[in-house]
Amino acid sequence: MPHPVAYLSFNGNCKEAMYFYEQTLGGKITVMMSGAESPMAAMMPPEAVNNILHARLELPDGGLLFAGDCPQHMPYEGIKGVSFTLNYDTTEEATRIFNALADGGNVTMPVQPAFWAKSWGMLVDKYGTPWIINGEPLPL
Repeated sequence: MPHPVAYLSFNGNCKEAMYFYEQTLGGKITVMMSGAESPMAAMMPPEAVNNILHARLELPDGGLLFAGDCPQHMPYEGIKGVSFTLNYDTTEEATRIFNALADGGNVTMPVQPAFWAKSWGMLVDKYGTPWIINGEPLPL
């Protein structure tokens, strides 16, 4: 069965955001391809050659996060109607990640206990990505 992979869209700051996620979430960026580095380089408008066409972050647990800058001909509208959830084995690790992602962003629900996890919180990071962070998920 396929595993869904989040594909984040950015407004020209994909490279910066993905290096932030690499540092904050761990893992390794295995692809960071600009328009100039792609097989489509000759077809790229000059203002888009430095934009990221595709980035790939491999997370420590085997999860993936893909991203790219929004194409020039499309208006960037931000990420809407979805949150990206990360589950951590300990409340301490969840709180550390939550605080790192929240730095420069907006906390929409502070870290607190819930019936599905010993801790959880919601935020939108400085790149506009909405996150839900769970620490020590509980059986339902």
